[in-house]
Formats: sequence, structure tokens, C-alpha cells
Amino acid sequence: MIKVISVVGARPNFMKVAPIHRAFQKVSDKVEHFLVHTGQHYDYAMSTAFFQDLEMPEPKYFLNIGSGSHAQQTAKIMIEFEKVLIEEKPDFIIVVGDVNSTIACSLTAIKLGIKTAHVEAGLRSYDRKMPEEINRMATDAISDYLFITEESAEENLNKEGVDPKRVFFVGNTMIDSLVFATPKTEKSDILNKLNVTENNYVLATIHRPSNVDEPKQLNSLIDLFDFIAQKRQIIFPVHPRTKKMIESDDILNNRVKSITNLILTDPLGYIDFLKLMINCDFVITDSGGIQEETTFLQKPCVTMRTSTERPSTIKLGTNILVNPDYDSIKNVVEKILNNDKKTGIIPPLWDGNTADRIVEIITNKIFK
Repeated sequence: MIKVISVVGARPNFMKVAPIHRAFQKVSDKVEHFLVHTGQHYDYAMSTAFFQDLEMPEPKYFLNIGSGSHAQQTAKIMIEFEKVLIEEKPDFIIVVGDVNSTIACSLTAIKLGIKTAHVEAGLRSYDRKMPEEINRMATDAISDYLFITEESAEENLNKEGVDPKRVFFVGNTMIDSLVFATPKTEKSDILNKLNVTENNYVLATIHRPSNVDEPKQLNSLIDLFDFIAQKRQIIFPVHPRTKKMIESDDILNNRVKSITNLILTDPLGYIDFLKLMINCDFVITDSGGIQEETTFLQKPCVTMRTSTERPSTIKLGTNILVNPDYDSIKNVVEKILNNDKKTGIIPPLWDGNTADRIVEIITNKIFK
């Protein structure tokens, strides 16, 4: 029996790991698979909702790390995860994405001589000011096996001199979760709750420090929302970081509340958020994963960043990368509002079967 641990640390990780767990359940006679939740980002209600929506089991271990500086968080995760590894003695570790839990757990496992795989490897923004970029590069450099989502990742790893025998092009487990969850959206009543109609609203998310921590930049994006709200309703699930920054400025807080057609919500569960993505006119965001989900759904996406680690969403998909300043974003948004929308195709192997391919490789190639 092979013992495999998958690590989750933040909500985007849940969507990437849930399909892997379901795929391992199909070979439960060969593999014991369980989850470790570091608690890097943790809200009980939100985490519970995501686990239920994605039919994930309760983690066997919850490390309860919480917030802190990058160094504090990474160090705490390593200390607590090492205890789990010593107790469980697993054969294989799976880390996903690019959060601090990803690099912390891979580094801890590898130093104990435990084989480790990075799911969503090889993505590069080439912006080293992004903490996630450092996590991606470091995790890829030390992991034994690299499971990649798109062709650009293979090109990046080749440039970095990675042995091709370590690399497997499998597709995107985020899309597996989307395919799995889409039928469930039929039961969501989020459109009625928010009093919006199909294809007649914009879905917006902002959370990156570069967009919300600087008051001038955040004000500029609120100006943009004000402009869009004159044309469409906007649904704005407010990230805790963004909420904190808005509420710390009384003038900005009152202004946000005064914008007609700007619908503020708390962060949403996966099914409700997916329902909103499926039925919106377009998405405006600074997220990573949403770029992929909108590409699969063939929904226009305006990504307010200077770089993206997911170039296939631009090259093949519906994503538009735009410099995060008011005029640049407004120009792109105006075109979409006038029905000048980018069309695209779904990247190779984004078919809902990625997790099955990963498990097949692990059980029949790595542990043959």
C-alpha cells in the first residue's frame, strides 16, 4: 500500500486537490490518500463550504498556522508539517499551486527524503516581486516530479534545465473541479438572492497587495467600478484583505457603499461563485485561477495585472491582460461593454480528466 499526502493551504488549493482525492479513491486498494490542511488561509465557514461543495473529506491533519509574514508562515508550516511526516512516514507528497504552504511542505518533505510532486508546475510570470513567483520557482527546482497544466510550462522548465523525465503534461485539475461542480450550480439560487439576471452583470474580484494596499491604486479601481456600474450591475465579493483596506478609509468606505449597482457580498462558496461566473457578462479580476476558469467557460476576463503566469489563457483563451491603471482598464472594458469580446479556445488537456492522469502516472510509472 502506497501512502500519499496531499497538502492544501488556501482556498484555491481545494479546487486543485479535490479531483486528485476522488481519483485516488478509485485505486484505494493500492493507495492510502489523505489531506493535510496547513491553515495558511482559514475561515471556518468558507473552508467548510468549499469542502462540502467539492465533496472533499475532512483533512486528517489541520496545522492551524494562520497569518503572519512570509518567513513566519513558511517556518511554522515546516515545523508542524515535519511532525506529520515523522509520524505518518508517507511514500509520496503532493503540493499544488504557489502559496507558502507549497514551498514549505515540499522543502520539508524533500529534506526527509520523501518523493514530492508539484501539481501546476512550470508556470512563470517572470515578475520576481510576486511572492508566488518565488514559491513556484523554488518548488519546481526541488520537487522530484512536475505535473504541468499548459505548454508554456514545459518551455519554461526546459529553459531552466529541468530533466524532461521529471515533467508530465497532464492538464489542469482546476478544470476538473469546474467540470465536476457545474451540474451542482443548477441548484444555486445566488442570482435570485442578489437580484441579478443572466448575462447582465459583471463579476469583479480584487485582492492582490499591489492593487489594494496602496490607497491611490484602490481608489482608482473603485473609480473604475463606478464607471462600469453606470452600464451594468457589478457583483463584488469582497476579499478580507480588500475589505480591511476599504473600511480603514471612511471616505472610500462611504463612497463604495454609495455606488448604485455595485453589489457587495462576503466571499462566496465555490458553487455560488461558479454560478455567477457562468452567467455573468464578463469578469474583471486580479486573480490567477479565475483566468483559467473563464477561459474554459469562454467568458471574457479582464486581468488587472502587469504580468500573468498563465499565458495560455491569453494566447488561446478569453483572457485580456491589462496594466492596472484606470485608463488602460477602462479602454478594454468599454470595448467589451460594446460587445467587442475576445473569443478563444480551450487549451489542450483541459478536459476534466487531469486527476485521473496524475494518479495513473503515480501508481503505474512512479510506483510501478
